[in-house]
Amino acid sequence: MKITKISTTVVNARMRNWVFVKVETDQPGLYGWGEATLEWKTKSVVGAVEDLSALLIGQDPRRVEHLWQTMHRQYFWRGGITNFSALSGIDQALWDIKGKDLGKPVCELLGGPVRDTLRFYDHLGGGSLEGMYKTGEPEDFARLIQESVSRGFTAVKAMPIPVAELVESADVLKKSARCVEAMRKAVGDKIDIMLDLHARTTAAAAIQFGRMLADYNLYWYEEPCWPEHVDALVEVSRALPFPIATGERLVGRWEFRELIEKRAVSVIQPDVSHCGGISEARRIAAMAETYGISVACHNPQGPVSTSASLQVGFATPNYLIQEVVRKDVPWRNDVVTEPIGMEGGLAHAPTAPGLGIDINEAEAAKHPFQPEVYMPYFHKDGSVADW
Repeated sequence: MKITKISTTVVNARMRNWVFVKVETDQPGLYGWGEATLEWKTKSVVGAVEDLSALLIGQDPRRVEHLWQTMHRQYFWRGGITNFSALSGIDQALWDIKGKDLGKPVCELLGGPVRDTLRFYDHLGGGSLEGMYKTGEPEDFARLIQESVSRGFTAVKAMPIPVAELVESADVLKKSARCVEAMRKAVGDKIDIMLDLHARTTAAAAIQFGRMLADYNLYWYEEPCWPEHVDALVEVSRALPFPIATGERLVGRWEFRELIEKRAVSVIQPDVSHCGGISEARRIAAMAETYGISVACHNPQGPVSTSASLQVGFATPNYLIQEVVRKDVPWRNDVVTEPIGMEGGLAHAPTAPGLGIDINEAEAAKHPFQPEVYMPYFHKDGSVADW
């Protein structure tokens, strides 16, 4: 079997352009899909996929590990979020081909399911731009988390720290704490609440805010500061009574190594569309397991990324919960032939061959590339704010 073509299909989904990667073979009807979505870097990723493709045409797609090593090591320049995202999309597609060729879901090829179901967590507002980034009042947080619960979710993530506000402000912190209080009062203690700070804070401010939230029993406290500031994450982790999570901006096991060795977090969040694909997510998860750290793959992207994340989740013993987006665009499920099933906020172990998903290319073509929604954020004094 030989790879004959590698191409990309770009689908504009408002906040991001989904970059679907298709790997075709010389076997009639046998191809694989992956996803390499990277916000505001679409053209760079498409170009990187093309660059890597030159290494793979004519190769046997079933040699997944060999091709991963080829993509990572054959060119002089390694690493970087753009190159790793391209590699990730191709890696997913190779696993899809291998599973289809053997008639098995990818999780079976990774050792088989270690659980029967896997829990999803919802984003406030279902992952819409307005729900996640423009919700500001406590009553809005309460209303939106109730909507998630009404749809069967038992865990929800929110972003209470307002964009472009100085986090060190007492007014900002106290209002953000009221938003968390409103969510907890609205749904009670049976619903798990995660907070995402998007690394907008210093370690000191993250600790100050976290101590205000001690009574609300957070499921985790995400990206309290930049992930490369490992010692700062250690400070936050040791100071607060709930789990710290990070990892979505890191690629390759090498960038996760210090974070894991210092046990700076309790939950790591590699993204199968960025970290190096299914192959690398598994290696990162194994490193984390050695240190008693849980895994919850980051996944705010399109449906192929969700399917690939689930394959990893079902085959990974220390996997905790799965992020999913459901409301970024109303036609989300139209571009796939078999939408991913969610019953009561749960996924069941995959049974379809490969990733179990196919792209409806005719529907995808209705939403061609457009620049993503640009959200320029600046502090009141004109200085640049973190997104």
